[in-house]
Amino acid sequence: MISQSCSRRFLAIGGLMAALAVAAGAFGAHMLKGLLDGSMLAVFETAVRYQMYHAIGVCLVALAADRYPASRLPLAGWCFIAGIVLFSGSLYVLALSGVRWLGAVTPLGGVAFIAGWSLLIWQALVGSKPG
Repeated sequence: MISQSCSRRFLAIGGLMAALAVAAGAFGAHMLKGLLDGSMLAVFETAVRYQMYHAIGVCLVALAADRYPASRLPLAGWCFIAGIVLFSGSLYVLALSGVRWLGAVTPLGGVAFIAGWSLLIWQALVGSKPG
């Protein structure tokens, strides 16, 4: 069962991740345009985009968790957070440092994103009834 404080924690984390995505996007657009080549700038922009999508996903988990208190939605939220760290984080480091081996970490973040969305689907189709 998810507590109200857990739901608020996910909402706060989602909001923080979204704010950081906006800041990273502004940083990329204004500070990195002349420093990175086009392909690395595109990598950075992909990291920002996926961070924002999944920050919204974390907020969605927080809101849905209030409606479905006896669910596995917190696991979906943690999957999104792990995905942001692994997927977007590895792309940020790759774009800024050129360390190519981090590209091997990126798909793990993608798997975490897919797992999070799959858990949301599971909750919608076969999960517990609203509390």
